[in-house]
Amino acid sequence: MPQVFAHGQLRLYLLGLLESGPKHGYELITALSDRFGGTYRPSPGTIYPRLARLEEDGLVQRVEDGRKGTYTLTDAGRRELAGRSADLAALEEGIAESVRSLAAQVRDDVRGSMAGLRADLAAAAQQARASAAPATGSADPRAASRARRAEAEILLQRFRDELRADLRHSDARDGIGALTLDTLRTVLDSARTAVRATLR
Repeated sequence: MPQVFAHGQLRLYLLGLLESGPKHGYELITALSDRFGGTYRPSPGTIYPRLARLEEDGLVQRVEDGRKGTYTLTDAGRRELAGRSADLAALEEGIAESVRSLAAQVRDDVRGSMAGLRADLAAAAQQARASAAPATGSADPRAASRARRAEAEILLQRFRDELRADLRHSDARDGIGALTLDTLRTVLDSARTAVRATLR
């Protein structure tokens, strides 16, 4: 991924995130990831040195809180933030535009992939119908259809269970971003359309 913040922008953005109240370093990392819809998650090696520098400059204060440190704005940090409110607003708008652009790109990529999937599903369905045609008049097409439906329902249930587990794990670890939800909605809508086309 290309560089997200220009020189000095991450420093300013961290001050902006602390304006709402004290935060642990991990909370700042998560807040940044949320602002980018999950498309960017800074490493601790990126955030903690910046916080240490802000502390050296007297703009934030670190307070020990058990094994973690909580960071809070100092009066000097609030003054700097107030003096650069226009810069912060421009930075927020730039981030929002980047996320919108990336989301549009992901949606386009997903739609392209789903168009290919629809064609593959249609071909597979046609092949399955052809191979399921009874070789002799003695085969029971209704029984074969019921067996395939039961297998399809098992596949759907397995897909649902596995995806729900993945979502719960992601929510517990990093949280679910808006881009993830948007992508999921697009993929499922396209998949439903593709499968319904084979059922007609």
